[in-house]
Amino acid sequence: MNKYSAFLLAAASLVTVASCSSDSSGSNASNTVTTPTGTAPDSTAGHAGNHTYACPMHPEVTSPQPGQKCPKCGMELVHNDQVSNGKSYQMKFEPQPMQLVAGQPATLTYTPQEVGNEAAPVPLAVVHDKKIHLIIVRKDLSVFYHEHPEFTADGNYKVPFTFPKGGDYVLFQDYSPAGSGHQLGRQVVRVQGPKYTPVKFSHDQMQWQQDGYQATLAFDKGLKVGKLLGMKITLSKNGQPVTDLDKYLGALGHVVVISEDTERYLHVHPNDQADKGPVIGFNTSFEAPGLYRVFLQFNHGGQIHTGNFTINVKA
Repeated sequence: MNKYSAFLLAAASLVTVASCSSDSSGSNASNTVTTPTGTAPDSTAGHAGNHTYACPMHPEVTSPQPGQKCPKCGMELVHNDQVSNGKSYQMKFEPQPMQLVAGQPATLTYTPQEVGNEAAPVPLAVVHDKKIHLIIVRKDLSVFYHEHPEFTADGNYKVPFTFPKGGDYVLFQDYSPAGSGHQLGRQVVRVQGPKYTPVKFSHDQMQWQQDGYQATLAFDKGLKVGKLLGMKITLSKNGQPVTDLDKYLGALGHVVVISEDTERYLHVHPNDQADKGPVIGFNTSFEAPGLYRVFLQFNHGGQIHTGNFTINVKA
C-alpha cells in the first residue's frame, strides 16, 4: 500500500452560507461558493526533453531517475505524465439548506471543476478507497470529523451531515482529479445556533486516552521545520499492546495535521507494514513553524476511533 502526505497552503475564505457569495472569478453566484483548490508549487509544470519523475503528492520533488523516493513523504516517484495534466481545478460547494443550523440535518454538495471549463466533467481518482476525503473541524481544532461524499447521478458528490453546535467550522476536500496531482479545497462556514465554547491549545500533548485506549505520539528527531521526520504512534488498550488492528480505508491508520490558523493541512498515511500494531510508523515534514493539531484514526474491534494530539514545531 502506498502512503502519501500533502502539505498545502489552503486558500482562505470565510463563508456565511445564508446569502449569495462570490465565486473565485469575482462574479456573483447565487447560493453557491466556489473556491480554488491548492496544489504544491510547480505542480502544473510539464516536463520537456528527457523523462522526469515526480512525487504524486509533492510534484515539485523531481528526479531524472526512476525508482527514487520522495524525501518529504517517502512515496515512490512516478513518471511526470502521471502527476499533472497542466490544468487547474476548483471546488464548488452548495450546502442544503443554505443557512446551516446546529442540530438540523444538512446535505453538503461538492462539484469539482476545471478552471476555465467548468461545465466539463472532472473524474476523480480513488485514493485510499474513496474519491473525496472531507475533513470537517471546528475553527478552534477541538473537534474532528472525516466524511466521504458519494458520487450522484447529477455529477456531483453529496454527504449528509449535522453540525452539533453553532460557530465557525473549516471544511477541507482532499481529492485527486484523474491524470492530475493532489488537490485541496477549503471553505470556512458559519453555523447558526448555540455556539461551541472555543478551546485554546498551547502545550505539547503527546498522549491521548479514551474508552480504555491510549495512544502515544513520538518523533525520531526534534520538531523543526524542513526535516524529514519519522513519526510513531503506539497503541494500547487497558494497558495491553494493540496487535490486531484492522485496516481503515486501506491503511492501519490515518493522520491529519492542521495548523492552529487552519491554513496548513497535512494528510499522512503509514509506512508499509506487515504487522498490525502496536506501533504505526509514518514519515512527514513541516514547512512552517507553529502549533499543530494531530488527528489519528484507527480501526479496532469493528469501530473507528479518533485520537488527537498537540505539537509545537520550531523554526
